[in-house]
Amino acid sequence: MRTVAEVAKMIDHSLLRPQLTTSDIKAGCALAARYHVASVCVRPCDVPLAATLLAGTGVLVGTVVGFPHGSHATPIKAAETRLAIQQGAAEIDMVLNIGRLRSADPSYVEDDIRAVVTAADGALVKVILENAYLTDEQKVAGCRAAERAGAHFVKTSTGFADGGATMDDLRLMRASVSEAVQVKAAGGVRTLDILLAMADIGVTRFGATATAAILDDLDHRLRHGSPLPADLAATAATSY
Repeated sequence: MRTVAEVAKMIDHSLLRPQLTTSDIKAGCALAARYHVASVCVRPCDVPLAATLLAGTGVLVGTVVGFPHGSHATPIKAAETRLAIQQGAAEIDMVLNIGRLRSADPSYVEDDIRAVVTAADGALVKVILENAYLTDEQKVAGCRAAERAGAHFVKTSTGFADGGATMDDLRLMRASVSEAVQVKAAGGVRTLDILLAMADIGVTRFGATATAAILDDLDHRLRHGSPLPADLAATAATSY
């Protein structure tokens, strides 16, 4: 079984809910630092605060662009990206233009993604497809456009649509891009068993709010050979 440290570095701790207060962001960043996760993914307005709080911890700051609908004009997405990088973001999770993808306009989608990749200036870019709104053919087209545009990851969901990550979608996405592009699952990754099953089919990063519950469960299994009891797992879960 994977170690706690290995799984932690596969998690982007999500702090994107609109109702989160500054105190919630501080607490979420403290949790991320305590568990040594890969990154926190915060709202754009929270990037400077998160960058300050996480300096020197080894936890990266990520943020979202064109979130959550993907319909921002391309120059606005590029400007959002440049500002986020200037303020301390190291990773960008952008929403592709869902309507243009559904309209069979892959050139627009690709150019939109490329503008963000260029603005990120070497920072890692993850492209959110929002699979709940797409056919399988559209998912494949979105993945391929993301790879052609130079993105580093394709990602299932924002977490704000009707559906999140599914095993079938993740298999399809993994098969639709080369090994140069990684796959991120988001939306519904709430337990260790789900995360491990997805990792087994090639997913390398996970957006999660239940970070503490997932990692505490793994630690308990490694120590005791059994899952964390339900009451303790519930206590470990967070509302971030």
